[in-house]
Amino acid sequence: MKTFRHALLIGNAKPLTSTELKPWIQQADFVLAADGGANRALQAGIRPHAVIGDLDSVSSRTRQKLPAASWIFVDNQNNTDLEKSLTYLCTHGCKRCTLVGFSGGRMDFTLGNLLALYPYAGKMDLCVIGDGWKIYPLRKRKTFTVRPGARISLLPLTPCRGVTLTGLEFPLTNTRLPLGTTRTLSNRAVKSRFTVRLQSGLLLVYVED
Repeated sequence: MKTFRHALLIGNAKPLTSTELKPWIQQADFVLAADGGANRALQAGIRPHAVIGDLDSVSSRTRQKLPAASWIFVDNQNNTDLEKSLTYLCTHGCKRCTLVGFSGGRMDFTLGNLLALYPYAGKMDLCVIGDGWKIYPLRKRKTFTVRPGARISLLPLTPCRGVTLTGLEFPLTNTRLPLGTTRTLSNRAVKSRFTVRLQSGLLLVYVED
């Protein structure tokens, strides 16, 4: 079975441009569209290697334009096309996944997409790209490269223990962050690199471009 080092996963949440996608296309060795994300990919001049989902949002024009694409039909109405996509990538040993087109539009869909990352965060490195920001689900240590002065927020999706922040205006050392805390909103990077460590739990790390 083929394995993937770095996948680009394209969703259907908002229009995308080739300029937005270009740096991620260059890094990825596999491009996967989540159902209607195939329409968005083609609009941006990108031909995905595969399209996955229940395929109810793929236009007839897209089907005609992608005759050689690998169409992966998953008949399961109990999970989303995002979950189908991430499960597929996990079964192929994917180590890193960049997600575009999964935010904006309906707020419930955006929040649902972020929450759906929870079971996969320990299985691969995930990064959600939005308009001027990135969100990383984090279960362990990670060092980020950013512009000095960038706004950084940490949002615990579960109670988090042993949280340590370095390289930020307001550091933390071995701190417990309960679910619902606003203590770690709107921090700032003081250098070009900062590090987040945690002993247990799941954080969403928001990084402003």
